[in-house]
Amino acid sequence: MATHTSAQFELPISTEPSVASISFLDLKAQFAEIRDEIAKAVSGVLESQHFILGPEVEALEREIAAYVDAEYAIGCGSGSDALLLAQMAIGIEPDDEIITAPFTFAATAGSIARLKARPVFVDINPDTFNIDERQIEAAITPRSRAIMPVHLFGMPANMDAILELARKHHLVVIEDAAQAIGARWKEKSIGSLGTFGCFSFFPSKNLGGAGDGGMITTNDSQLAERLRVLRVHGAKKKYQYEMLGINSRIDALQAAILRVKLRYLNDWTQCRRRNAERYRELFAEYGLTRQLRLPCSQEASFHVYNQYSIRAPRRDELQVYLRDHGIPTEIYYPSPLHVEPAFTYLGYCAGDFPNAEATCREVLALPIYPELTPVQQRRIVAAISHFYQHAV
Repeated sequence: MATHTSAQFELPISTEPSVASISFLDLKAQFAEIRDEIAKAVSGVLESQHFILGPEVEALEREIAAYVDAEYAIGCGSGSDALLLAQMAIGIEPDDEIITAPFTFAATAGSIARLKARPVFVDINPDTFNIDERQIEAAITPRSRAIMPVHLFGMPANMDAILELARKHHLVVIEDAAQAIGARWKEKSIGSLGTFGCFSFFPSKNLGGAGDGGMITTNDSQLAERLRVLRVHGAKKKYQYEMLGINSRIDALQAAILRVKLRYLNDWTQCRRRNAERYRELFAEYGLTRQLRLPCSQEASFHVYNQYSIRAPRRDELQVYLRDHGIPTEIYYPSPLHVEPAFTYLGYCAGDFPNAEATCREVLALPIYPELTPVQQRRIVAAISHFYQHAV
């Protein structure tokens, strides 16, 4: 395969600011629109000097629960902690098994391994990037305790099939919804379907804070109360420890910021979906729909596009070319978890999950943030077209 340099086939570089400067994620543009509201919210917390749990956190918990149609929401320190606490709440023990996919962020399987339980991987559906529900049942054993579907990039997993398997085999369903707040499966909100929904407020998420933060949703009052105790070292009353917990509390500053942003989330989601549709139209216009594999869109699901990930031949060359032409991209994820050193003890080998492995070789995330302009999107697609037309 021949290599290329950007000088071999240059795209005309526009001097228009909106075109010349493209970010992968422009949080500054988002902040500029809500600066005053954020400042007022933060100032209110500083004036109150109430930083841990308290009224702001309780208000955010109520608002998130309402937003995802769940009975209860419990704030915690991060999306990773949300997954961990959900497992602690159901008493996951060493050597218990939890079924999940290898094509995801490390926190998914890492939270299982942290409790010395065993992540059991199932390959993905290459169209949706999510766990292939048709392969789950074969992975269920007498040690299985839960299924942990990941709604990757904001695309819901097939929850009908997963919930049916869970009922049949008496398993808990822990939704890894870190990237999927606002997503829906058949008009039902992600995070309200399983036993737990686990959300992240990492700054790059659709609803992102100014640091780490997470939330667990559930419709079970007893599990909700258990989670509230577990997140504060296992204490229901001060210095009285009913169980072994951890320190994982979302702070009031983050809650105040997220409450402001939550009011804008539906609009931002529509912008992401609009941008995804525009990409689809542009790729068709440039004749790239057969060459590239675009994100799947299904009638049953409402995709919120935390990432817009295509599958592209010669992905690494394309990424270098786009970078050289001022277009940032990211690879989520460069390798599946079953071949990562941290998970080699599980005994999986390269080739065990061919769909996940092939996806890792081709996947490329393009800018999709709400403030991305049509001119910028055309510039991105034109550059991709130019690469495939001229690179040899």
